[in-house]
Amino acid sequence: MGPIKNGVLFLKPEPPQENGINGLNEHLKTSLSRTLDLFYPLAGRLGASVKDDDSTTCFFLDCNAAAAGALFVHAAAGSVTVADILEPVDVPRIVHSFFPLNNGVLNFEGVSQPLLGVQVTELVDGIFISCTVNHSVADGASFWLFFNTWSEISQGSGEIITLSPVFDRCFLNDVNNVHFPIPIPQSMLPFRPLTQLPSPPQSLQESVFHFRKEKIAALKARANEEMGTNKISSLQALSAHLWRSLTRCRRLPEDQETKYMFLIDARPRTNPPLPAEYFGAAIQSGTVTMKAGELLERGLGYAAWEMNRMIAAASSEPSNFLESWVKDPKPLQVPLSSTTSDSYGTSNSPRFNVYGTDFGWGKPVAVRSGGYKPYRKITLFPEAEEEGSIDTEFCLFPETFEAMMEDAEFLEAITV
Repeated sequence: MGPIKNGVLFLKPEPPQENGINGLNEHLKTSLSRTLDLFYPLAGRLGASVKDDDSTTCFFLDCNAAAAGALFVHAAAGSVTVADILEPVDVPRIVHSFFPLNNGVLNFEGVSQPLLGVQVTELVDGIFISCTVNHSVADGASFWLFFNTWSEISQGSGEIITLSPVFDRCFLNDVNNVHFPIPIPQSMLPFRPLTQLPSPPQSLQESVFHFRKEKIAALKARANEEMGTNKISSLQALSAHLWRSLTRCRRLPEDQETKYMFLIDARPRTNPPLPAEYFGAAIQSGTVTMKAGELLERGLGYAAWEMNRMIAAASSEPSNFLESWVKDPKPLQVPLSSTTSDSYGTSNSPRFNVYGTDFGWGKPVAVRSGGYKPYRKITLFPEAEEEGSIDTEFCLFPETFEAMMEDAEFLEAITV
């Protein structure tokens, strides 16, 4: 897996900051330094200890590394306006250049590369602030906790901030026979530079669609009614709708197997639950598998219910998952890069406080993700204007988008 890359788009501050963009950059650097006093692991590096006697490698966080520190980049896109990013359904390719560490750095390279990169890109009438965070150090919840805290400190918050990161790992005391650092067999570390991984085809297209809360509510009501339950969530109903729409528009053979993968937050699922401010990568993956014909024939409710069952099963025994992983550790790999496989997956969450990232000149007007985008990746964000509405970023071939734009069931639920 690659790092987490998300960025938020702002209108330029009014009135302009003192000393213009240079003054703004200095202010952001100062507040970033203060934020890293709290989120100090992000200023470190990964450490790796190779044991030749048993062919294992142990990874750990080295907060005192000689080359420690975060990366801060200022860039200018002097011909790009806020409207150039907001108005098209397709994400302009120049947005990829708005993210730091954009040269194919993968998580394991955190032994020599920064765990955190920040980039401030000046537009004609806006500012895009993005962060790249090593995914082995933090998950989406921790990413946005850091981003929100940085913006709060930037506003001039005193010593007391709304939420502070929690680094306590005492819950691991209940895991039997665990020894730190955890040795990982080198056979489980098929690390390759991004240049050696399958590259997404140049023809892949990124597009953003808006799902209003009333449309999502209708999908949820329909899914629950079909299954005679009230347990299917809004996100499960929407995800089932996306999975079925993509399968239908790609005209997969009925007997072809298709998969949908979720990343599941383990914080509320441990016993006792971890605090929401727990800083780290507290996620596990879960996958629902069906034949394309079954997925389409059995309806929205059935697909959503299978997602509900998978998440419930993953939620019931997260400590067992942790204990089994310690005994047989395997890096999490997302099998979405192949253009021939039929796996879909979601990242991010509409529950993250994206639009609480206010540096003192107003909330963002949009959010975009960056980095290596595997085929059929779906990124979810809350919508900017209306709580409960959801924005979706798709990464697909143009012909799939064309089919979706002619699919009545998909179009009925979206706002372009």
